[in-house]
Amino acid sequence: MDIEQLKFPIGEFEFKTAYTKENIAEWISDIKAFPSQISEAVKGLTTEQKNWIYRPDGWSVKQVVHHCSDSHMNSFIRFKLALTEEKPAIRPYFEDRWAELSDSLEDDLTDTLNLISSLHNKWSRFLSSIPFEDLTKLFVHPEHGTEISLAENIAFYSWHCKHHLAHVKQALALKGKYN
Repeated sequence: MDIEQLKFPIGEFEFKTAYTKENIAEWISDIKAFPSQISEAVKGLTTEQKNWIYRPDGWSVKQVVHHCSDSHMNSFIRFKLALTEEKPAIRPYFEDRWAELSDSLEDDLTDTLNLISSLHNKWSRFLSSIPFEDLTKLFVHPEHGTEISLAENIAFYSWHCKHHLAHVKQALALKGKYN
């Protein structure tokens, strides 16, 4: 596998501008399913396995799991901002720096998996309650000035869940090859 395949094992995110209620429901279903999928993927791992990385200069399994809780909490808040403000500028963060903080280096994933489970349960219910016509509401990502619709963000986080689940599975399949 080349570095791009290792970095994007399911391919890079691509959003189509047209979407349907069925697309939205499918993407929300992906978000809802993620906690059980990630929990199953890391169940019974040793400390050594939790420290395996999925590619050269990539994160460890534990960092990927901790990153998902950080990223998904930020996303949940971005949805609320977009629904309650007119095109809010969201607050970006340095995810690479967050991945080096002490909580992202913890070997015990229990609290993070519990957080992901609770968050995704609440998040998926919340997303399902948004009227279809409100999915055109936008927030602005100030790093590149891009306006992102709520529909696009749902699609992105469906992909994000699958993307990082694939990273965890890839790290385990590679058995510490890049450590």
